[in-house]
Amino acid sequence: MLRFPIGQAYLWRDGEALTLIDAGHAGSADAIEGAIRSLGLLPERIERIVLTHCHRDHVGAAGELAARWGAEVLAHGLDAPVVRGELSVPEPVLLDWELPLYAHGLTVPEAPPTRVDRELTDGEVLPFGDGAVVVHAPGHTPGSIGIHLPAHGVLFTGDCVAGVVQVMLGVFNVDRAQAVESMLRLAALAPSVACFGHGDPLTSDTAAVLLAAAEAAAKAETETESGATPTA
Repeated sequence: MLRFPIGQAYLWRDGEALTLIDAGHAGSADAIEGAIRSLGLLPERIERIVLTHCHRDHVGAAGELAARWGAEVLAHGLDAPVVRGELSVPEPVLLDWELPLYAHGLTVPEAPPTRVDRELTDGEVLPFGDGAVVVHAPGHTPGSIGIHLPAHGVLFTGDCVAGVVQVMLGVFNVDRAQAVESMLRLAALAPSVACFGHGDPLTSDTAAVLLAAAEAAAKAETETESGATPTA
C-alpha cells in the first residue's frame, strides 16, 4: 500500500512484473517510484496502471508514470473520457456531513488530462494476480470499478467502500442508491482481504465485516427513501 496525504494506491507484484492500482495525486510520481525502489523493485517493470475511477487523488500521477516507463493505463469506459479530460468530473450529491470533507479533498492538486490505453468492461479478466476480474461498481462515479483477485481472495474496492475508522459506504457519490447496490455486489464476493481507496485494508473477518457494512448501508438508504429516520 502506498499512502498519500489523502487516499492511497496499491502495488501488486507477479514475479518482477508490477501492476499499480490507482496512482495518487498529481506530482507524486517521484514518491511512487521511490517507494517501489525501496522494496528492491524496478519502476520500469510497471506493466499497467489500473484506475478504479476518475477522481484526482487516484488518477494524478498515472500519466507521468506511464510516460516514463511505458505502462498501459486502464480505466472503465464510462470514466475514461473524464480521465482524458474530454468530460468534466461528475459532481457528487453531497450529504450535509460530507461538505467539509469534500472541500478538504479539493486541496489535492487537480489531475492533468491522462491518456487511457484500454477501456475496461464488467467481467473482463486482466493478466495479473492469476486473473484479475473487473467488477463494475458504479455510484461513486459512473465508471467506478473494483478489482477482484479470486485466486488470492483479494478485492480492491476503489472508493465504493471506505475503511476510515470503520468499514462503510464510500463518500461523495454521484448516485448513493447505486453505490449501495455496488457495495452489496462487492461484498457478495466474500474476499479475505479488502483494500480500500481510503482507510486501512481489512484483513480479519473480512467477508463478514464487509457484508454487514453493506447491509447496514442498504438499510439506511431504504429508510432515507421511505422518509424514516436512519438508524446507525
